[in-house]
Amino acid sequence: MKNVYLALFLILFMNSTVFSQTKNKTQMTEKVTKTEDEWKNELTPQQYFVLREKGTDAPSEGGLTSNFEKGTYLCAACNTQLFKSNSKFESHCGWPSFDDAIEGTVNYVVDKTHGMIRTEIICATCGGHLGHIFDDGPKETTGKRYCVNTTSIKFVKQE
Repeated sequence: MKNVYLALFLILFMNSTVFSQTKNKTQMTEKVTKTEDEWKNELTPQQYFVLREKGTDAPSEGGLTSNFEKGTYLCAACNTQLFKSNSKFESHCGWPSFDDAIEGTVNYVVDKTHGMIRTEIICATCGGHLGHIFDDGPKETTGKRYCVNTTSIKFVKQE
Protein backbone atom coordinates (compact mmCIF):
# COMPACT_ATOMS: atom_id res chain seq x y z
CA MET A 1 0.00 0.00 0.00
CA LYS A 2 2.93 2.35 0.74
CA ASN A 3 4.14 1.87 -2.84
CA VAL A 4 0.76 2.94 -4.21
CA TYR A 5 0.81 6.12 -2.12
CA LEU A 6 4.42 6.79 -3.11
CA ALA A 7 3.61 6.30 -6.79
CA LEU A 8 0.56 8.55 -6.50
CA PHE A 9 2.62 11.23 -4.74
CA LEU A 10 5.33 11.09 -7.40
CA ILE A 11 2.78 11.38 -10.22
CA LEU A 12 1.13 14.40 -8.58
CA PHE A 13 4.50 16.01 -7.80
CA MET A 14 5.83 15.51 -11.32
CA ASN A 15 2.64 16.88 -12.89
CA SER A 16 2.70 20.00 -10.70
CA THR A 17 6.38 20.57 -11.53
CA VAL A 18 5.71 20.25 -15.27
CA PHE A 19 2.67 22.55 -14.96
CA SER A 20 4.63 25.24 -13.14
CA GLN A 21 7.48 25.06 -15.66
CA THR A 22 5.03 25.28 -18.57
CA LYS A 23 3.18 28.15 -16.93
CA ASN A 24 6.40 30.11 -16.38
CA LYS A 25 7.67 29.34 -19.87
CA THR A 26 4.59 30.77 -21.61
CA GLN A 27 3.97 33.66 -19.24
CA MET A 28 4.08 36.90 -21.24
CA THR A 29 4.87 40.41 -20.13
CA GLU A 30 2.21 42.40 -18.37
CA LYS A 31 -0.18 44.40 -20.56
CA VAL A 32 0.58 48.09 -20.92
CA THR A 33 -2.47 50.33 -20.66
CA LYS A 34 -2.30 54.10 -20.89
CA THR A 35 -4.70 56.90 -21.59
CA GLU A 36 -4.70 58.46 -25.04
CA ASP A 37 -3.21 61.62 -23.50
CA GLU A 38 -0.33 59.57 -22.06
CA TRP A 39 0.31 57.97 -25.46
CA LYS A 40 0.22 61.41 -27.14
CA ASN A 41 2.82 62.71 -24.67
CA GLU A 42 5.14 59.71 -25.14
CA LEU A 43 4.94 59.10 -28.89
CA THR A 44 5.84 61.31 -31.82
CA PRO A 45 2.84 62.52 -33.85
CA GLN A 46 3.65 59.96 -36.59
CA GLN A 47 4.04 57.12 -34.07
CA TYR A 48 0.72 58.09 -32.47
CA PHE A 49 -0.96 58.16 -35.89
CA VAL A 50 0.33 54.68 -36.79
CA LEU A 51 0.29 52.89 -33.43
CA ARG A 52 -2.85 54.35 -31.84
CA GLU A 53 -4.96 55.50 -34.83
CA LYS A 54 -4.08 52.55 -37.12
CA GLY A 55 -2.41 54.78 -39.68
CA THR A 56 0.07 53.74 -42.35
CA ASP A 57 3.54 55.09 -43.08
CA ALA A 58 4.36 56.11 -46.62
CA PRO A 59 6.40 53.39 -48.36
CA SER A 60 10.16 53.89 -48.32
CA GLU A 61 13.16 51.89 -49.38
CA GLY A 62 15.38 53.49 -46.72
CA GLY A 63 15.60 53.37 -42.94
CA LEU A 64 14.47 50.15 -41.32
CA THR A 65 13.14 48.84 -44.64
CA SER A 66 16.69 48.43 -45.92
CA ASN A 67 18.29 47.52 -42.58
CA PHE A 68 19.61 43.96 -42.48
CA GLU A 69 21.94 44.14 -39.48
CA LYS A 70 21.67 41.50 -36.75
CA GLY A 71 19.44 42.48 -33.87
CA THR A 72 15.87 42.69 -32.65
CA TYR A 73 12.92 44.88 -33.62
CA LEU A 74 10.88 46.23 -30.71
CA CYS A 75 7.50 47.90 -30.43
CA ALA A 76 8.14 51.67 -30.54
CA ALA A 77 5.45 52.24 -27.91
CA CYS A 78 6.26 49.66 -25.21
CA ASN A 79 9.63 48.07 -26.12
CA THR A 80 8.26 44.54 -26.49
CA GLN A 81 10.57 42.41 -28.65
CA LEU A 82 8.53 41.58 -31.75
CA PHE A 83 10.81 40.37 -34.56
CA LYS A 84 14.32 38.97 -34.81
CA SER A 85 16.54 40.11 -37.67
CA ASN A 86 16.86 36.56 -39.04
CA SER A 87 13.14 36.68 -39.92
CA LYS A 88 13.49 39.88 -41.97
CA PHE A 89 13.55 39.69 -45.76
CA GLU A 90 13.54 42.03 -48.74
CA SER A 91 10.01 42.14 -50.11
CA HIS A 92 10.34 45.29 -52.27
CA CYS A 93 6.99 46.50 -50.90
CA GLY A 94 8.35 49.64 -49.24
CA TRP A 95 7.87 48.51 -45.63
CA PRO A 96 9.97 46.30 -43.35
CA SER A 97 8.91 42.69 -43.92
CA PHE A 98 9.33 39.65 -41.68
CA ASP A 99 8.32 36.03 -42.21
CA ASP A 100 7.64 35.38 -38.52
CA ALA A 101 7.11 37.16 -35.20
CA ILE A 102 8.51 36.20 -31.83
CA GLU A 103 5.95 33.78 -30.36
CA GLY A 104 3.22 35.41 -28.31
CA THR A 105 4.17 39.02 -29.08
CA VAL A 106 1.72 39.76 -31.90
CA ASN A 107 -2.06 39.45 -31.97
CA TYR A 108 -4.12 39.07 -35.16
CA VAL A 109 -7.35 40.97 -35.85
CA VAL A 110 -9.64 40.85 -38.89
CA ASP A 111 -9.53 44.24 -40.62
CA LYS A 112 -12.41 45.03 -43.00
CA THR A 113 -11.49 48.67 -43.68
CA HIS A 114 -10.82 50.24 -47.08
CA GLY A 115 -13.04 47.73 -48.91
CA MET A 116 -10.68 44.82 -48.16
CA ILE A 117 -10.48 41.91 -45.76
CA ARG A 118 -7.01 41.74 -44.24
CA THR A 119 -5.40 40.57 -41.02
CA GLU A 120 -4.07 43.37 -38.85
CA ILE A 121 -1.11 42.69 -36.57
CA ILE A 122 -1.01 44.43 -33.21
CA CYS A 123 1.44 44.39 -30.32
CA ALA A 124 0.19 41.86 -27.75
CA THR A 125 1.52 44.02 -24.90
CA CYS A 126 0.18 47.50 -25.67
CA GLY A 127 -2.29 46.97 -28.51
CA GLY A 128 -0.33 49.20 -30.88
CA HIS A 129 -1.06 48.82 -34.61
CA LEU A 130 2.00 47.37 -36.37
CA GLY A 131 0.73 46.65 -39.86
CA HIS A 132 -0.78 43.62 -41.62
CA ILE A 133 0.13 40.02 -42.42
CA PHE A 134 -0.16 38.55 -45.91
CA ASP A 135 0.29 35.08 -47.45
CA ASP A 136 2.87 36.18 -50.03
CA GLY A 137 6.05 35.72 -47.99
CA PRO A 138 8.97 33.38 -48.73
CA LYS A 139 7.66 29.88 -49.51
CA GLU A 140 10.86 28.29 -48.17
CA THR A 141 10.06 29.60 -44.66
CA THR A 142 6.58 30.43 -43.30
CA GLY A 143 5.02 31.80 -46.49
CA LYS A 144 3.92 34.83 -44.45
CA ARG A 145 4.81 38.50 -44.87
CA TYR A 146 4.44 40.63 -41.78
CA CYS A 147 4.27 44.05 -43.45
CA VAL A 148 5.23 46.45 -40.66
CA ASN A 149 5.04 50.23 -40.44
CA THR A 150 8.52 51.65 -39.87
CA THR A 151 7.45 54.07 -37.14
CA SER A 152 5.74 51.29 -35.16
CA ILE A 153 9.07 49.56 -34.48
CA LYS A 154 12.62 50.36 -33.45
CA PHE A 155 15.78 48.36 -33.99
CA VAL A 156 18.28 47.27 -31.34
CA LYS A 157 21.54 46.09 -32.85
CA GLN A 158 23.00 42.83 -31.59
CA GLU A 159 26.27 43.35 -29.72
